[in-house]
Amino acid sequence: MSRTKARDALLQELEEAMRRSSAQGVLYGQTVANVAGIANSDLECMDILYLEGRVTAGRLAEVTGLTTGAITGVVDRLEKAGLVRRERDETDRRKVFIAVVPDAAMKIGQFYVPMQQAMEKVFGGYSDEELRLLLRFANEGYKAVLAATEALKGLLETPPEKRPALKLKKLRRQP
Repeated sequence: MSRTKARDALLQELEEAMRRSSAQGVLYGQTVANVAGIANSDLECMDILYLEGRVTAGRLAEVTGLTTGAITGVVDRLEKAGLVRRERDETDRRKVFIAVVPDAAMKIGQFYVPMQQAMEKVFGGYSDEELRLLLRFANEGYKAVLAATEALKGLLETPPEKRPALKLKKLRRQP
């Protein structure tokens, strides 16, 4: 089944809008990290901790794709900054959880208030049905990006000489 040129153009426009939004989100997060005095990757790990709740370093490594050694460094820096704490499991003292310090999360969260207010204005223009569609899109998009990330990570296990060559021309979606 062939797509129309109008649909191709619409899909291209949507892809570009999402890329712009994603890039701006990354830049906003980098600015928050700079203001907070921490690395952007550390801030992203803190956000994942906030969303996941109290988790082990192993779980944090799993969801971020970072090595356990890298996670140890992230947690050390976040703990030193007072943003997270290590908590021993009450039933198994060998197990350590990483938890966000709620007061610190609230302080970091204040930097996101302008963006949240702007997005609330945007969301206010949508009906409940449209918001459910956007939520479905966001959740399905997350799952698709997660799967693509896992597939890409598979290349790390491939020797560099056997990896596909990078084509530095503009990449275009295939119909």
